[in-house]
Amino acid sequence: MKTLKGQHITLRALEPEDLEFVLAVENDERIWHLSNTQVPFSRFVIKHYLENAHKDIFEVKQLRLVITDTTETPLGLIDLFDFDFKNKRAGVGIIIKEASNRDKGYGFEALKMLIAYSFKHLGLHQLYCNISEDNIASLKLFQKLGFKEVGLKKDWNLNNGAYNNEYLLQLIKQ
Repeated sequence: MKTLKGQHITLRALEPEDLEFVLAVENDERIWHLSNTQVPFSRFVIKHYLENAHKDIFEVKQLRLVITDTTETPLGLIDLFDFDFKNKRAGVGIIIKEASNRDKGYGFEALKMLIAYSFKHLGLHQLYCNISEDNIASLKLFQKLGFKEVGLKKDWNLNNGAYNNEYLLQLIKQ
């Protein structure tokens, strides 16, 4: 898959030119708690990651796509991770980098497109996500697209000296 075009956004494969954008996202301490990141990534590590980003989801068990607007400006990233072909499921993660680009429908459109791609082209039966209980915007986004809360993991993540609960949500193909 090279690109998926939507009405206001495109989901496209990672390119070497995305080095600075991915580096900025991965090293933004304000959002580390979303991915349980604890240390910054070097330019070398991100460059190596991008050099291998072309590998097939069936091989690396992950698919990361760049969310761009109509001018092809990168807005964020959306991932399928822990791809499990046998059980036909994968985890989903999404980030819109700049707060000024949030609440504009980009995340909704990107997630809707990824869901359709996952069920139609990858033949998945279900998608799941893990969302901190205080991340109300993400909870609403995933619920709006049919994800259901199936569990609450108590004291799951330690952030800034305090334990936070995390919801597990699933979307099972109908």
